[in-house]
Amino acid sequence: MAAVSCSLLNLPSKFRNLTLTPSSSNSTSLSFSRNISHTVLSQGRLSLSRVQKRGVVVCEAAPKKVDSAIKRARQAEKRRVYNKARKSEIRTRTKKVLDALELLRKKPDAQSEEIVSIEKMIGEAYSIIDKAVKVGTLHRNTGANRKSRLARRKKAVEIHHGWYAPVLEGSV
Repeated sequence: MAAVSCSLLNLPSKFRNLTLTPSSSNSTSLSFSRNISHTVLSQGRLSLSRVQKRGVVVCEAAPKKVDSAIKRARQAEKRRVYNKARKSEIRTRTKKVLDALELLRKKPDAQSEEIVSIEKMIGEAYSIIDKAVKVGTLHRNTGANRKSRLARRKKAVEIHHGWYAPVLEGSV
């Protein structure tokens, strides 16, 4: 017969005295010192784990998840999938804008009219970012940082090609 160790704080008094008897080579049966109804066992989960050196078995009875917790987990998973799709769309749009700006920057004979199509892409990216902020997928500062990054890259391309001349303070 093996000794059983249980945490007295976590277990009801009915679970405190347990005995473990080996019935065959691989299986072991668990018996309780008191009569425990089936309803007590169905309200929770009883897990056993054996400590190798001493042959001591540690058991825990965990309560069944409450219905509200199950619903919360279901809602959280739904939001996670929804937010993942939104964030993916933001990354895709941002990457497309940055790639287009980089191509325009490397193009030696670029015209100022070519930036119009990129501005349209930037507007769509701004819209997606703003919607993500509105529904709570992104923090408002994160959204502002991402929009700012796009605007700075666009401004850098315009300066590089000479389409925009920054006004210096004190020169006017």
